[in-house]
Amino acid sequence: MKKIHPSAVIEDGAILGDDVVIEAYAYVSKEAKIGNGVVIKQGARILSDTTIGDHSRVFSYAIVGDIPQDISYKDEQKSGVIIGQNSTIREFATINSGTAKGDGFTRIGDNAFIMAYCHIAHDCLLGDNIILANNATLAGHVELGDFTVVGGLTPIHQFVKVGEGCMIAGASALSQDIVPFCLAEGNRASIRSLNLVGI
Repeated sequence: MKKIHPSAVIEDGAILGDDVVIEAYAYVSKEAKIGNGVVIKQGARILSDTTIGDHSRVFSYAIVGDIPQDISYKDEQKSGVIIGQNSTIREFATINSGTAKGDGFTRIGDNAFIMAYCHIAHDCLLGDNIILANNATLAGHVELGDFTVVGGLTPIHQFVKVGEGCMIAGASALSQDIVPFCLAEGNRASIRSLNLVGI
């Protein structure tokens, strides 16, 4: 059974799965597709052609699917965000939609944990079981492999690719690709060792 607060705004055309919860003052666009059991908390905004997988949670004042922060973007372009199942988007996180330079979509896999105040820019491709700690910032077209962890307060330069199973230490700044299963740290970040935790 759906639970939708009367102050929430759900545009005509939005697709809502079973047992969704949409709290006060949340907003869901007409193009959005919200999976079964999704919780959208107070004041969160789901914009553009955004798909949120089953049993994910979007916390208060997160904004998912707003237009890219890219001066080449034209409003008429098809653009959106795709988020997998069982993902968590915490307070004030921002996830921008994609551009024509990619396939139009920013993509996040299953079981993502995106902490408060993180930013994921246009056309990023994130695998499954990603963790972004508070204030991690991904520029456009960044790719993160499965099981990657990005520490808090860490920016990653546009077009950087981080391999599966990497750990990027907190308060680092990453501007080069990192091969899988490594630990990188520093400003600018470089590989320090294998990431043996969890291997």
